[in-house]
Amino acid sequence: MDVIESLLRDIALPRMAPVRQKFDGERLVDPVRELHARLRGEPTVGQVAAGARVAVAVGSRGMARLPELVAALVAELKAAGARPFIVPAMGSHGGATAEGQQAVLAQLGVTEETAGAPVVSSLDVVLLGHLPSELPVYVDRAAAAADAIVVVNRVKPHTAFRGPYESGLMKMIAIGLGKQKGAEACHQLGFKHMAQAVPAVAGLIMQRLPVAFAVATVENAYDEIARIEVVPAADIAAVEPELLADARARMPFLPFPELDVLVIDWIGKNISGDGMDPNITGRYPTPYASGGPVVNKLAVLDLTAASEGNANGVGTADFTTRALADKIDFAAMYANGLTSTVCAPTKLATVLPTDELALKAAVKTSNILDYGACRLVRVENTLRLDRMWVSEALLPSLAALPSVTVCGELRPMAFDDSGSVAKGPQDYDW
Repeated sequence: MDVIESLLRDIALPRMAPVRQKFDGERLVDPVRELHARLRGEPTVGQVAAGARVAVAVGSRGMARLPELVAALVAELKAAGARPFIVPAMGSHGGATAEGQQAVLAQLGVTEETAGAPVVSSLDVVLLGHLPSELPVYVDRAAAAADAIVVVNRVKPHTAFRGPYESGLMKMIAIGLGKQKGAEACHQLGFKHMAQAVPAVAGLIMQRLPVAFAVATVENAYDEIARIEVVPAADIAAVEPELLADARARMPFLPFPELDVLVIDWIGKNISGDGMDPNITGRYPTPYASGGPVVNKLAVLDLTAASEGNANGVGTADFTTRALADKIDFAAMYANGLTSTVCAPTKLATVLPTDELALKAAVKTSNILDYGACRLVRVENTLRLDRMWVSEALLPSLAALPSVTVCGELRPMAFDDSGSVAKGPQDYDW
């Protein structure tokens, strides 16, 4: 690496200022209490027969208050005389193993103890039928054998395609409940056809299996629940597009249309299915979704422990670090690419020995003459965009943005003796 260090040694990094961005913070004060009230007020739980075995499909990564919401739903089902159990509904995630998927739920805080119901995790599926296109439709065997199915998920924009149903209820029914085999089948024709495949597969499942209702949340830009709905199965097709539009309007965003360099401290499956949300970075894994800023060079510095080595998404970055690369479980990461048929995110970005060299490489290759004038933004992750570091060249553009406040003086980026930059939550508290 001596030659690499010599190429990057004299690259100047811009001075950075701490910035706070304010978003719409509308939220439910007590979403768990709201769910209890909705379940008691809607003719949904009451339609589940006493003694019925109810499969509660759970699996949305990072969904706010998930353990409490699942526990509330289980409690209401039990109060109605039902016998609920939890099924992981996450396609091929968790390394496409039953143990891995149960471990993912545990990381999310959903266990038999917290939910008040057993977790039945298996990759075993049944073939439910075929679409007119001959696409096979698979469903978790335990869920298919239940007397009723209830889906719990957050609704938000997808990272790889656009349509009336993206990441939410229909997708969890179609892909999440399909386990690895169902997810693989639904992705078989590629994301170009996903907007049609998801509602078609979910529609067939709801025709042939007793899907009773769904619990849907919409979150604000601070990952707090702004809205919660209990949706009867017959209404999902009509209600979900409106929930998606609401979720899109509440999403956080970077306040710059174009950047020379974007630096993200942490990527991970607990942050986004793509490690970092392409809706934020503008770096999409397919040509079937768009939006966000134009970013010339993207550097990602580390991988969350909760990802358990799955660095899916690192391939959409230009540079990363040895620290991140050393944490990769390639089997877990490649399982995502092989199942989704989209393998660019599971490639490895250019690996540099340290954070400092990764940042310098991004600046050097950003196609500007004055490196000190680099338009650079650094964020903790794509879920937290209310605090960020912004380079000097970008500060004049903030004057016209009343929702953005500069919170401190410009300062050089600081690295320790090993070339690492401090990147904990405390380094974004101002």
